[in-house]
Amino acid sequence: MRQLFQSISLTLACTLLWACTATDTKSPMQTPGRPESANTRLLEAGAATLQSKPPIDAINAYLDGFHFYNGHPDVQMEAHHYCSILNEDVIQCVIFDGNTKDAKIMGVEYIMDEKLFASLPAKEKAMWHSHGYEVSSGQLIAPGLPAAAEHALMERLAHTYGKTWHTWHTDQDKALPVGVPQLMMGFTADGQAERAMVEQRNRRLGEDAAKTRAERADIRIPEADPQADGWQHGNVIQISDPTGAHIHRPTSATPEATNSRSSQ
Repeated sequence: MRQLFQSISLTLACTLLWACTATDTKSPMQTPGRPESANTRLLEAGAATLQSKPPIDAINAYLDGFHFYNGHPDVQMEAHHYCSILNEDVIQCVIFDGNTKDAKIMGVEYIMDEKLFASLPAKEKAMWHSHGYEVSSGQLIAPGLPAAAEHALMERLAHTYGKTWHTWHTDQDKALPVGVPQLMMGFTADGQAERAMVEQRNRRLGEDAAKTRAERADIRIPEADPQADGWQHGNVIQISDPTGAHIHRPTSATPEATNSRSSQ
């Protein structure tokens, strides 16, 4: 997979890294706190110029998809993944609630190839979700990536599994990262994801769901490991929250971006 990204020309770097042709998705939550001071802004500028950031520089893929709380399949949200490819079989992603500068880090997702996944013990597998349906349905996309490159990437992701923890629940109207981490899952069949949520994402990013699904019809989708997607088999693993911060429906839907650019 690393070779796939290395083969894309430098002229497409902006598209690959930050999905420059995709419209903005604002974070749904404003964080309380004092405005930045002049000293803080100066520190930011200096750090940006003087400090090297190899782990951040390694982020070379942007994926947009959907998650739900393990054990609460009706509590769903959009998730923006910024990922670095460690090798041909392992990817790590930082998950945000938007794709603009003010986006909040919601959590992390670790992705591994099916061959590595097969070696895991059953109790571990239950915490991971399959990606086959997310790929075939068109729910998982790489905004701004050229069609051929996105198709090649999705061919690889169809044979992977992800383990996702959310640590800041802005979808639950949490203005601060309170509560405990929560294990998330991905959808595995039609009718599970809220139609309005998916349609809003597609409309905002200029995605044609039917066209995407048709274009991916040639991708071989493997049968998911029966020990993955544990929630489907009554094996729900979750951290109980002593603070009582979970789970309730958000008071409002994720807002449409107010300063969106037209999709190219």
